[in-house]
Amino acid sequence: MNFLNSLGPFAVVGFIALQVLQVIIAPIPGEVTGLIGGYMYGAVMGVIWSTIGLTIGSYAAFALARVFGRPFVERFVDKSIMRRFDYLLHHKGAFLVFLLFLIPGTPKDYLCYILGLGHLTTTEFLVIGGVGRLFGTILLTVGGDFIRHHRYGDFSLLAAITILVILTAMLFKSRLERLFRLWHIISYRKNKSGQGRKSRDRQKM
Repeated sequence: MNFLNSLGPFAVVGFIALQVLQVIIAPIPGEVTGLIGGYMYGAVMGVIWSTIGLTIGSYAAFALARVFGRPFVERFVDKSIMRRFDYLLHHKGAFLVFLLFLIPGTPKDYLCYILGLGHLTTTEFLVIGGVGRLFGTILLTVGGDFIRHHRYGDFSLLAAITILVILTAMLFKSRLERLFRLWHIISYRKNKSGQGRKSRDRQKM
């Protein structure tokens, strides 16, 4: 925060750049930058500046993956994570992707790279990713705002609720991911079957 404050009128630009980098260089913890946004700019502006930075960073990761392909993505994303979400590369499951962005504990920054290899359009990705990230962004920013105003009781309550949600999500994460994969397979087969029927109908005509 001292570094950002030292930038004076350009502190907002520095903060947005920090949020961009924490997506592109995924090991940078987004939880910390989210709290910083709330602490420095308050709940409303903190969410706005964070969302701008996260959206730019998400688009950058998505676009880099789309331009340079899988070999480039594998430099940033662990192979085990690639295997976990490889089904996203074969079909456009927009609502499923939204749920993955919404659930705490999902590697959202890595997902941006993975989805760049798939079938989502840029607009679909930005809308789904932006809305999906918003809940977590609001929680972190409000937490930073509580610290800023020395509302430590409210912050502790928010932190406890957030930790409970995260632990619950982590407890069922593997089951949810298996469910999502199964959901994808069923949806994919239905679409394939529907396309096959349409093709046969056209041939009969």
